Amino acid sequence: MNLGTWLYTLFNGILVGVDQFGNRYYRGRGRKLNKRERRWVVYYGLAEASKVPAEWHIWLHHTVEEPLTEAAAKSRSWQQTHMPNLTGTSDAYLPAGHEYKGGQRNKVAGDYEAWAPEK
Repeated sequence: MNLGTWLYTLFNGILVGVDQFGNRYYRGRGRKLNKRERRWVVYYGLAEASKVPAEWHIWLHHTVEEPLTEAAAKSRSWQQTHMPNLTGTSDAYLPAGHEYKGGQRNKVAGDYEAWAPEK
């Protein structure tokens, strides 16, 4: 977090909650922007927007007035846990045949065969 964000948060922010990743969510005191309260997140670690879980995303974007309660934020049996975007990291998904995985994969029935004109 840069100095300006830290100072603004210190003087104007009211802590609303913290998610499971350690991100802290704030609302502004009094001053509104386009008749809406100001809402922001202070990321824990690297500032990456994909680290915001769905229940906090809808609050940040004024879809709901109040943040979800702990009971509402509990995941259902069919839900997967939230993961930030891992592209560009060592944990990024690499499909079979990717250059970083050796560039080879098994042939499958639907593989493309390039047309070559008879000479």
